[in-house]
Amino acid sequence: MASGSTGRKSERMGSLDLLRLVAALAVLFFHYFFHGSYLPPLLVHGYPEAGSLAIYGYMGVNLFFLISGFVIAWSAEGRNWTEFAAARFARLYPGFLVCMTASFVVQTLAANPTLPYDPSTWAANLFIVAPAFNRPFVDGVYWSIVLEIVFYGWVAIALFFGVFSRWKLQLVAAWLLMSVLNESVVHSTALQMVFITQYAPFFAGGIIAQHIVAKGSSTEALLLLAAAFLLSCKEVTAGADWMQAHFGFSPPLSNLLAANVIVYVLFGGALVLRRRIAPTPLVLVLGGLTYPLNLLHQKIGTLWLNALSPAVGRWVALAIVLTALLSASFVISFFIEKANTQAFDIVAAAPVEHDGKQTQAGSAGIDRASRTDSCIRSCAASTCRLTSIVSFSSASLNSKAAGRQPR
Repeated sequence: MASGSTGRKSERMGSLDLLRLVAALAVLFFHYFFHGSYLPPLLVHGYPEAGSLAIYGYMGVNLFFLISGFVIAWSAEGRNWTEFAAARFARLYPGFLVCMTASFVVQTLAANPTLPYDPSTWAANLFIVAPAFNRPFVDGVYWSIVLEIVFYGWVAIALFFGVFSRWKLQLVAAWLLMSVLNESVVHSTALQMVFITQYAPFFAGGIIAQHIVAKGSSTEALLLLAAAFLLSCKEVTAGADWMQAHFGFSPPLSNLLAANVIVYVLFGGALVLRRRIAPTPLVLVLGGLTYPLNLLHQKIGTLWLNALSPAVGRWVALAIVLTALLSASFVISFFIEKANTQAFDIVAAAPVEHDGKQTQAGSAGIDRASRTDSCIRSCAASTCRLTSIVSFSSASLNSKAAGRQPR
């Protein structure tokens, strides 16, 4: 695998960018067409006629985790743990900060008593893990971001000890074994959170797929991939139980298993087509929409749909809301995420001083610690500026909202 940011950029897989968008839209349609239209109905004018199909959209999250396992394993190759952690922070947090604050602002302006819009909720969500501070997520979709961060943390630990590439299959095998034991025997909530045992088959499946793509197939890798798939089928039953508990019904287990097969087929197809679908500017733009769209759509979209549907009709309202969300996602992706990751890449690829000579990043003999420190400082500086801006905006809005509330 090529080293340096240039090499990584040239290996971008357009098929996975498009698949990410498919996953994001599946989750969006689940929230609007099923979750928002059933018990309790979150939408004033829902879309119950589409619910029988949209109910499977929650599996878009499983598809996200498969893709994440692959992409994170790919990006971790050739990096030390600090470079990996800085790159993940640059990719994840600035976009989250803007989207979370935007959701908070919309909820503040809506003054809906069923939604959290007090300053302490916003402050707790700055750390992403808001429930750890006994505050709710500004948007419920953040639970998946928390699991992603836990996954990143374990990858960073493996990189720290230098075992991620050397013992990749062994680590995955141990993780799957732990998943089986906890989900079938122990049932520990703490283990489920710390080791992501419920969703481990999806992350692990992506890691194994990356290993096969990068190093070729082997009996061990194929057996582990088969095990990950079979364990993912077990997770599908947990999804059925969740729907029974929350909605009072769920699709037949055979349908859910078939949907899980489709998730894996889509993922495998994207990998097969990785050399045929070039990462063109359009593909990169579409792929860039997925993260902000996933963070913005649920609470903001529900509020906007409820506000617009009585006036213009539910389908016109849906078209307007989708257009607005995709436009906002483009702005955040292009002006926040892309700008921040480009700054990180520039710092990471810049020549560093070593024994009085300038050496290009990625070549032998460079001072990697100096480069990583510069990356971290760049990310921290841009995030601090961003936090200051959104903090001022949120404080202003809260002051106005407090003035509107009856005493």
